[in-house]
Amino acid sequence: MILTTRGKAINPTACPPSSWIDTHCHLDAPAFAPDRAAVRAAAHAAGVGHCVIPAVQRGNWQAVIALAAQTGDSYALGIHPLYTPQAQAEDIAALRQLLTEQRSDPRLVAVGEMGLDFFVPALCTPEARARQIWFYEQQIALAREFDLPVIVHVRRSSDCLLRTLRQRPVRGGIAHAFNGSAQQAQGWIAQGFKLGFGGAITYERATKLRQLAQTLPLTSLVLETDAPDMPPQWLYRSAPMRSQGQPQGRNTSAELPRIAQVLAVLRGISLPALAAATSANARAALCGLRAYPRHSLST
Repeated sequence: MILTTRGKAINPTACPPSSWIDTHCHLDAPAFAPDRAAVRAAAHAAGVGHCVIPAVQRGNWQAVIALAAQTGDSYALGIHPLYTPQAQAEDIAALRQLLTEQRSDPRLVAVGEMGLDFFVPALCTPEARARQIWFYEQQIALAREFDLPVIVHVRRSSDCLLRTLRQRPVRGGIAHAFNGSAQQAQGWIAQGFKLGFGGAITYERATKLRQLAQTLPLTSLVLETDAPDMPPQWLYRSAPMRSQGQPQGRNTSAELPRIAQVLAVLRGISLPALAAATSANARAALCGLRAYPRHSLST
C-alpha cells in the first residue's frame, strides 16, 4: 500500500532494520490476550527493540510489572484519568508502597499513565473533573517524591496540566498523544517534556498536527503507538465500513516503523536519522531507558 505525504510517495512496508522505541504500548490490554507473545515478537522483527508499557489502574500494576520482565521491556505505574471514577483514595497509598518496592527495578521508568481527559463527557462534570485533578496532583507528588519522570495523558487539558507542573515541576517525561497548539507544545518543552506522536500523524486530514510534527524541534519528539488504540490510517475503518463487515485493524507496536516513515517524510530526514533521534529523546525523557543497550542503526 502506497501512501502520499505532501506529494511524496512512501511505502509503509519498506522499513530498514533500524531500532525503534515505542514509548507507549498497552501490551497488557485484553485485545492482545490471544497472541501477546506473537505480537511482541512481530514488533521486534519489525525493528522495535524496546517498548514502554504504562499501567492504567491498580488492578493491572502487577501484570504490567510481570509482562515487562517477561518481554524485556520497561513499565510505568499509575492511574489513568479514564479510571478515576472507580479509583479509590487508598490507591494512591498503594501506588506509593509499590513504587517504594520497585524503586530499584531498572524497568520502572516513570509514574503513569496519569493525566486529565476533558474530552469524554462523563468526565467533564465539575465533580468528575475535580476527581481527575486530585488523582493527577497526587501522582505528581509521588513523581516528585521518587524523582521519577511522568507519562501524561493529554486530551483537551494541556493548560490545566501545565499549570500544576509549573507550580510543582517534575523530572520531565512524555506528553502522550500530543495534539495541542504550538504554544502548548512549547509549554511542555519548557517543562522538560518530550511530545509523543503516533498513528494520528498518518491521517492526511490532520493538517495542524502534521505541521507541528514537521516544525517542532526534533529533540522534542518521541514515537509511540498507544497500541491497541490510535490505529494509523491504513488500519482505520469508519463506522459505515465496520457496519459492512470490515473489522477495525488492530494497532500493534509493529506499526511503529511505518508511522515513523510518515514522520520522516514530513521532516525530510532519513529513517535511520529519525530512529537515532527519537530513541535518544526517549532515553532522555525516561531516564531508566539508559540502562538498556543501544541497538545498532543502519545508515
